[in-house]
Amino acid sequence: MKHTDTLTAYQPALNIKTWAEEDRPREKLLLKGKAALSDAELIAILIGSGTPKLTAVDVAKLILTAVGNDLNELARLSVKDLMKHKGIGEAKAITIVSALELGRRRKETAATAKTQITCSTDIYNYIKPQLLDLPHEEFWIILLNRANIVMKKESISAGGVAGTVADPKIIFKKALEQLASSVILVHNHPSGNIKPSAADIALTKKMKEAGQFLDLPILDHIIFTDNDYYSFADEGLL
Repeated sequence: MKHTDTLTAYQPALNIKTWAEEDRPREKLLLKGKAALSDAELIAILIGSGTPKLTAVDVAKLILTAVGNDLNELARLSVKDLMKHKGIGEAKAITIVSALELGRRRKETAATAKTQITCSTDIYNYIKPQLLDLPHEEFWIILLNRANIVMKKESISAGGVAGTVADPKIIFKKALEQLASSVILVHNHPSGNIKPSAADIALTKKMKEAGQFLDLPILDHIIFTDNDYYSFADEGLL
């Protein structure tokens, strides 16, 4: 192969700085606003630079392709997961994880104002910032006053992928300490399966009976997944 042929065969991707100004992610954001940028362009701004053969946008597109262009799946990735991608070192991976965590916290902050629970969808949306994207199972309670306004939400336990432990004594102790009028139970299924297990059904029945005795009713038990939920109350099991 001739020397000139070698040069023709090896043509690395153009650096972002050589693009038209309106096509560079940072400049595009300034000129057209943040909404004009694609997900890949926003991630490219976070990572700053690419590789000798790939622009930052190319690297971002490869990362998104690996998670099916799903930002929720991207949020599940750890620093080590992101570092498996070419062009992503520890610092860049930390930047991406931090940005996605800020987005999650923003949702959580928006939900901290006085919230009244009127239906199972309210519960799902209220607890979403805590349970979205978790790879393991967690059990939470939501304590309400007589007007069904949230007094407090609290984590009871965290377990593995298969399950977690919810001790009725601990749950009712926390509810009594807060002088709550009612309790909502919530736990997530990382598998995405909303169907309650035999253990879920048994625990709900046990909690319902204890709540009736203590005059602290269990209003609902929600099984949370990232895209859907199961409500024991809606299904007539409470």
